[in-house]
Amino acid sequence: MTIKPSGLLALATWGFATFCHATSVQAQTPSPAPANSAELVEHAMRQSDEQSLLPDPHVLQRPLNSPLPPSGVPVAPWPGLATMNIPSVNDYGAKKPHHIMTLEPLSLHEGPSWLLPSEVDAQRRTDMEDPYYVPTAGSSHLVPQIMPFRTRLQQKGFAFSFTYKGEAMGNINGGIKRGMDYVHELTLQMNFDLGKMAGLEGWSVHTLLMNRAGREVSHDMAGEYYVNLMEVYGLSGHVVAHLVDLYAEKQFLNNRMDITFGRMSLTHVFATSPLICSFMVTCSAPVALKLDPGFSVYPKATWGARVRFRPTRDTMVQLGAYQVSPLNGNPSGWSWGSEETTGMMLPIEFTWQPFLTCNRLPGHYVFGYAHDTSRYADQLGNKPASLLSQPGRERSAPMDIFWFEGDQMIYRMGGRNQMAGGYLMAGYIHNTPHVSTISDEAYGGLSFNGLIPTRLTDRLGILYSWYHVSDRKRLGQMYALDAGMSLGAQVRGPQTDSHVIEAYYAIDAMPGVTVQPEFEYMIRPGETSHIPDAALVGLKVIANL
Repeated sequence: MTIKPSGLLALATWGFATFCHATSVQAQTPSPAPANSAELVEHAMRQSDEQSLLPDPHVLQRPLNSPLPPSGVPVAPWPGLATMNIPSVNDYGAKKPHHIMTLEPLSLHEGPSWLLPSEVDAQRRTDMEDPYYVPTAGSSHLVPQIMPFRTRLQQKGFAFSFTYKGEAMGNINGGIKRGMDYVHELTLQMNFDLGKMAGLEGWSVHTLLMNRAGREVSHDMAGEYYVNLMEVYGLSGHVVAHLVDLYAEKQFLNNRMDITFGRMSLTHVFATSPLICSFMVTCSAPVALKLDPGFSVYPKATWGARVRFRPTRDTMVQLGAYQVSPLNGNPSGWSWGSEETTGMMLPIEFTWQPFLTCNRLPGHYVFGYAHDTSRYADQLGNKPASLLSQPGRERSAPMDIFWFEGDQMIYRMGGRNQMAGGYLMAGYIHNTPHVSTISDEAYGGLSFNGLIPTRLTDRLGILYSWYHVSDRKRLGQMYALDAGMSLGAQVRGPQTDSHVIEAYYAIDAMPGVTVQPEFEYMIRPGETSHIPDAALVGLKVIANL
């Protein structure tokens, strides 16, 4: 199965280039009146060209019921990292957040966007200021009365957020039994601007504590053990205060380069995006990555460092080096001395971010590779030599991971931030089959806002995902059955693949509260035909203090 990134770009650019000429306003000082008819024609043509480069004012208009401040950015801080942005303790309600939140480019030139036609490439004319933020953190605050207090703290260099996220999901058809499970998480995020607090310009410290509790509907009701069908369930288990992040950040070269080091999750930095994390199953990264022991998935954190820079105005590169320890090790996040180190994870990621047409439709095309130096057991397993077609070929090996993730806005509606519009999205992940459980994953879907004209900040998301179990693992399971060996209580036969369709509608119910009904349909839970399917419905609620 092949997914080409050019497909998203073609869908976005087709038909939009001429649309920008339909409606726009003149934003510059009127030119002197022409003296004759020739100058009148030239003046009219110049005005038409200038107007065609401006966004449609209708789509940039901020909705009256928007919980976002005039800058278009939720009040910082918020969990998660956007693709081209840095977590920031920027001034609340800043009118111009671009140069605070986004790294400056090393070169003022364009990269791949230079190949686009000039009438399509909006970034050729001006820098873009559309912020790209994580919508799942909830917009604004539940208790606005404490905003003066928060503002005073922020001015002294300290910013915080406290968020509740609860999920209830029930199996209504198929699976192994009917029933419902509930999980929740409480997160406290704190950012310390050391420039304001101690005069260390460009330095900051970021921390995140989490409490999680509940049960996973995938295991209890659906009969699925690789794909978690609820987001708020994972490695930390029932922990009162799990330490997720504790890292320092330094911006240097006049905000042209950024480095972080300490304890952090790879999936808050690599192979993630705000759109991916609006879905339950894929947040905070695709499942094929989250199952890899070396790819520490939120809330699992390891020691590491990452450097990030923008070679051109439309590109970004980040690379890192991280400790590798078992995903289920150190469930509290505090027992650093007891962690077992098995190797080093070395990821690198390239992002191209074009802005298309006069309405500045953003796209994010992410290409990543990571090498894990750890030695992993052969997925073939320990089998009697008499059963193997090639005895002695079982061996341990490191793991290589490749990923592509792309999204492209195809219309803008309700503001100038990068969430104010509808996106098409697709991705593909491949792991070394010899030592991985899920060797391949592909997904495609959409994320649209404004389907109800009076509710421009609501969002509909639909995502289809395909998961392929490593052929090496399936072969080992077939050998085991031939030998009369058990595959375990959770595996009903040689595993091949499974499919998940997820749909949600996120509602900005009130400032600080997001309500998100969910529907999920899984084909072949357990990656075998023994359970044909499972249909689940649920509800996610996010409240931000």
